[in-house]
Amino acid sequence: MAKAKTVFFCSECGGESVRWVGKCPHCGAWNTMIEQKIAPETAANSAGRVRLSRSAPCRIDQVPAEEHRRYRLGIDELDTVLGGGLTPGSSVLLGGEPGIGKSTLLLQAAVKMAAYGKVLYISGEEAAEQIKLRYQRISGEKAAADNIYLLAQTDIDSALEEAAALAPSLLILDSVQALFSPQLESAAGSVSQVRAVAAAAIAFAREHQTAVMLIGHVTKEGMLAGPRVLEHMVDTVLYFEGERYNALRLLRAVKNRFGSTNEIGVFEMAENGLQPLPAAAYFLEQRHLSAPGSAVTCVLQGTRPLMIEVQALVSPSSFGNPRRLSSGYDYNRLLLIIAVLERKLKLRLGDKDIYINIAGGLRLDDPAADLAVAAAIASAAAERPLEQELLLLGEIGLLGELRGVTQEERRLREAAALGFLQAVCPPAVTPPASALRRLEAADLSEALQILGLL
Repeated sequence: MAKAKTVFFCSECGGESVRWVGKCPHCGAWNTMIEQKIAPETAANSAGRVRLSRSAPCRIDQVPAEEHRRYRLGIDELDTVLGGGLTPGSSVLLGGEPGIGKSTLLLQAAVKMAAYGKVLYISGEEAAEQIKLRYQRISGEKAAADNIYLLAQTDIDSALEEAAALAPSLLILDSVQALFSPQLESAAGSVSQVRAVAAAAIAFAREHQTAVMLIGHVTKEGMLAGPRVLEHMVDTVLYFEGERYNALRLLRAVKNRFGSTNEIGVFEMAENGLQPLPAAAYFLEQRHLSAPGSAVTCVLQGTRPLMIEVQALVSPSSFGNPRRLSSGYDYNRLLLIIAVLERKLKLRLGDKDIYINIAGGLRLDDPAADLAVAAAIASAAAERPLEQELLLLGEIGLLGELRGVTQEERRLREAAALGFLQAVCPPAVTPPASALRRLEAADLSEALQILGLL
């Protein structure tokens, strides 16, 4: 029997090294090299007994491909984040903190997927009885489950053998850290085991045209446990976010080969599982209408417009250096906007603490929110509330000018549907058709004059 060798894996990027080093030579991360004993046969070659069938090279125009073939799960928020539904032969990795609702969400997807074919739920952490109790809570005591199969197994080779015999349309692995390959000597959850399990599942998905969904744990830093190479192996990476003791859950796509990577889904944890919420107006439901420092903008998350409230708090600084804190908005972008307000509009903010919060827990990267952030700061500093039915759109440049935003017509249409009456926007050569009254401002000074803040 060949002697096993020791290799060091980077927990961030999955890079290999024959000796330990303090800094990963592949990604540059410090103190991330983990020692693992591997068999002479590499994890990629021993990733299970299931392998892709051999085929000869084929000209690209002769490759058979079915376009727009998807399984619509009937869970609107999940279908949107996936890009329109689940694609046969795809691999989806779902990450999230313990107790956030990952298993609940995939069990709900299994219930919906049963309408298309068989579903196999492989659990390496929970007993089949526990999953059945959760299923009854989600679907009801007398719900039919003809196409849903459970298997409590931690051996990936045995699990995939059962899956090949069952031929399911959807295969769920809960979780990738709990399963192991018997051909490797390392413990389950190690870098080499995680890579081997994921490689075997992906090979099974492509060969049998079965959609595979894997659950992955996250570290205390919020990253997927195990090597980052997992994110490169799968087709779609979803993150489930939210406070464990808060009912709100956000599903975010950070990688998607079959759709947009900016989509988000909004769910609420209820007694009968996760319930999709109308995301467009959800973040305005608890808005304080008459308070200074509140402004509303419309951002695009993938293909959907979302109405977002930007909150600002400006208070005198108790120390020599004023504090600038931002939650959900880029910190460097906030400093830029404050500098423009001070330099171009002569607002005295150098002796004041400024706090910015995006209500609802979202993280914005859309520059269309710049004007709303600046208006919220000016409103809080002047202690004057903005009008309730007013939308603010515009990117702020270093000279204080307002720049146009993409898909303005869609944003204005969404705002009009929610009862907004007017919007402050940058000038446009061809103003988009909208039911809102457009108030054009060429720069930030004009915009704040329209708002009555200067």
